[in-house]
Amino acid sequence: MLKGTVANTDRGWFEFLRGRPELDEVNFWSPSPRQAFRGDPHTPFFFRLKAPVKAVAGFATFTRYERLPPWLAWEAFGPGNGVDSLEELEARLAVLREHIRYQPPPGPDEIGCIMLIEPVLFPPDLWIPEPLDWKPRTQSYRYYDLAVGEGRHLWERCLGAARELSEARYDWTDRKWAERAGRYAELRLVRPRLGQGTFRIATMQAYERACAVTGEHSLPALDAAHIKPFARGGAHEVANGLFLRTDLHRLFDRGYLTVTPELRLVVGSRLREDYENGRTYYPLDGTTLRPPRATDERPSPEHLRWHNDSVFRG
Repeated sequence: MLKGTVANTDRGWFEFLRGRPELDEVNFWSPSPRQAFRGDPHTPFFFRLKAPVKAVAGFATFTRYERLPPWLAWEAFGPGNGVDSLEELEARLAVLREHIRYQPPPGPDEIGCIMLIEPVLFPPDLWIPEPLDWKPRTQSYRYYDLAVGEGRHLWERCLGAARELSEARYDWTDRKWAERAGRYAELRLVRPRLGQGTFRIATMQAYERACAVTGEHSLPALDAAHIKPFARGGAHEVANGLFLRTDLHRLFDRGYLTVTPELRLVVGSRLREDYENGRTYYPLDGTTLRPPRATDERPSPEHLRWHNDSVFRG
């Protein structure tokens, strides 16, 4: 069974993103993280506009759900949050929380974040009537089996609308759209490519929100580093990432330190030679990194060897 999710969608969020077709990942956030989203990763997520529209206006692919501080949601997804700035995100958050009378508990403020990639947002002439069995009292979302009944009917109509949209605005032979069309038509789960923002959050969670070298947990001082940069052929995959303190991230990117395939940190002599310093970092030389628990999320030895050979200054 391919399970899809139909979710009530804020009209302002939707229209903002429809005006930015260049965005390939978006954050469908909620003002309260109390109700975790439990959809299946790599499945369709449909945008239903509420009354008076009552129509499905597009879809995307769900990748993961996390609770995040608003500032981190902005850093990871930027305008993909449906707003122009962090200040606007915080202002909209305050209005929504007042409307639902939600008071954040003590501790770091968090919002619920449903991370989506490859959004397809239809113009009004392609909007699709909501499923016939949609329940008017549904507050947030509902799951559908896309192989039968109303679920299949909705999926087929969305695919048709996507094709109309692509024929009007894109070359259907374009690789991205061709891959998308094949995946959707087969009604099966396929792991999609992560976006930059989702890569950052997925890597953060894999390392349990702590620096792999120092164990530091202060999120504002931490970041996800690509082992092999995206611009040089590296993928947005957790196995191509390390979660590091921001200063270590910058030194790693510039080749002043590296990590061996055995997960041992090496601080190069060039740091001392170029800056006549480095005393904060040389005590870390030889530290064994704390890897993710999941085997498939641990740093790729192949990527680490590439960094050793192609980036590290020695």
